[in-house]
Amino acid sequence: MRIRHQPWAKPELAACPYYHRDGTKNRGRWQEVFGDNKPIYAELGCGKGGFIAEAVLRDNDVNWIACDIKDEMLAFARRKTEKLFSDNSRAVSGLILLTLNIEKTETVFAPGEIDRFYINFCPPWKRDREFKHRLTHPRQLIKYREILKTGGEILFKTDDDILFEDSLQYFTECNFQIVQIERDLHAAHFSDNIVTEHEKMFADEGKKIKFVRVMKT
Repeated sequence: MRIRHQPWAKPELAACPYYHRDGTKNRGRWQEVFGDNKPIYAELGCGKGGFIAEAVLRDNDVNWIACDIKDEMLAFARRKTEKLFSDNSRAVSGLILLTLNIEKTETVFAPGEIDRFYINFCPPWKRDREFKHRLTHPRQLIKYREILKTGGEILFKTDDDILFEDSLQYFTECNFQIVQIERDLHAAHFSDNIVTEHEKMFADEGKKIKFVRVMKT
């Protein structure tokens, strides 16, 4: 997603106690940073925070890391989370906002450190020479697999048919076990689904939302 420069973004993030610009120094010690033994879930490409804000509010038993390369996205995610928690008379907890080039996840997460990755509506990169930039491409999946604990999961959603079918093949190639597939998620009435901004937009356009959950065995 392209977004205009927002001059307020960096100052707001700098003042945010749960924002981390350099995650490399915490590689292998995120549990220590959170200060408890809860599972750690990470969203790769959090956008403006529609998913992560709702997810953190819903689940007190999980620690969340929202990753994005754009400060503006993380700043919007912070605002959205703060407002949602304020509306529910709660203080934000169990969340870290992290600036990250997602193609370099191995620089900030150590082997076996993460329990679950979420990938929501990432760019489909439709040209052959661009496939390597897909967040579900095998060169990325082998990194995620190393970072995930045994039994750890990836949950992936997209509106793009070609990306979805290619990703199913990628997951299989990288020895992930496919646990659940939905080619029309909304028709499946998946009760735990959090509808993101992109998801609503695509669904309103009549596009079917595709979903897959895979596991590292």
